[in-house]
Amino acid sequence: MIEEGKPIFVQIAEQIENDIIDGAIEEETQVPSTNEFAVFYRINPATAGKGVNRLVEDGILYKKRGIGMFVAAGARARLVTNRTEEFAASFVRPLLDEAAKLGIAPNQVAAMIQSAASADTTNQKETVTS
Repeated sequence: MIEEGKPIFVQIAEQIENDIIDGAIEEETQVPSTNEFAVFYRINPATAGKGVNRLVEDGILYKKRGIGMFVAAGARARLVTNRTEEFAASFVRPLLDEAAKLGIAPNQVAAMIQSAASADTTNQKETVTS
């Protein structure tokens, strides 16, 4: 999981976020300890702690004294909202800006996306039946 070019603590935080969004870690359940992350990824516990603490600061995790860290109620909805906003800013807005430069109307962009999605669905069905 550890990739070059991105701080390890950020990757730890993103992995926890992904697990919450995917439902692998449910709200009000305990997340692995910083020591468990450190052993699993072979990193310094302080680095793992920095990633976990980032999520505490964002209200995604909370600490139960003497027990550990838990996923906050409403964390999944907050993460989905944040990621949706980031997606729009990072991908949709630049896509529409480039389309405008090329004279492609938003409805044409939507049709292109729908066509590509349909092709992907068709290819997936063909792969499954093969």
